[in-house]
Amino acid sequence: MVNAVIDNSDEHAFFSCLCTPYDTALLQSRHIPKTLIENLYRHTTLGYHQAMPDNKTIDNFKDAVADIPNGASIMIGGFGGAGGQPTRLMLALRDLGVNDLTIIGNVAGISATTHYGWREGPDDPKPVDQGMFFASNQASKIICSFPVPGTTNPLSEIEKAWRDGKAEVEIVPQGTLIEQIRAAGAGIPAFYTPTGVGTSVAEGKEIREFQGRTYLLEQALPGDYAFIRAQKADTHGNLQYVGTSRAFGPAMATAAKITIAEVDEIVEPGGIDAERVGTLGAYVDRIVQRKAGDPYP
Repeated sequence: MVNAVIDNSDEHAFFSCLCTPYDTALLQSRHIPKTLIENLYRHTTLGYHQAMPDNKTIDNFKDAVADIPNGASIMIGGFGGAGGQPTRLMLALRDLGVNDLTIIGNVAGISATTHYGWREGPDDPKPVDQGMFFASNQASKIICSFPVPGTTNPLSEIEKAWRDGKAEVEIVPQGTLIEQIRAAGAGIPAFYTPTGVGTSVAEGKEIREFQGRTYLLEQALPGDYAFIRAQKADTHGNLQYVGTSRAFGPAMATAAKITIAEVDEIVEPGGIDAERVGTLGAYVDRIVQRKAGDPYP
């Protein structure tokens, strides 16, 4: 809980904020000055995010990713296949041509080989996934739970790069991965988990016992940028999710220095029901709207 004192002219209002979407919308609806809301969040785990501009909309995907440098770590939302994947942001990053990227996500290299979750009509686009960055030699590492599909025919681009010694693949248990990301966003440097004890996952990690059970120490996993997909955003960056875009997106938004959201619709503040806000605008730095009728899922 964050306690704050608001000085508004000669009046003092006292409130407690749990830093939830509802609380943010409530403060805005009561005409609390935006600078004071920003100051409240700046004293939480949001310190590294930029101050909230009036409008976070970027005109196109190319401009949204233009400042990403070589060597950046990129969190990519989505759960599996086409579900919740920020495809347009991924394609813009590929076209930017930066190198030595570290990709962080749940799955990778599955859609292009299995077409899982993709429509396959004559006019539908060819499935794409994180493997595009390995095919173009832009990525040197991926941290994920499921880097390759169950089939080896054909090989995914990620497995090809790994077999050729061109890329590093770090496999993390799914629950551990999302907790590493969540911990980074919460300002927690490390945590203990029983997952992986007695396996290769535990190699080189601190091990302790608590109440007769063995745990290993895992470190938080922050990112330089997060690409996330949402159904709707308001111009302040508050996001509404649908389906599997909610799986990793909300945690990634908190754990990255710069969060960029790919959305279907952008509305004015108040256009999203406060109860439906899945990520606070304070965590989102840029929003880009897809064109109507975009053929990509």
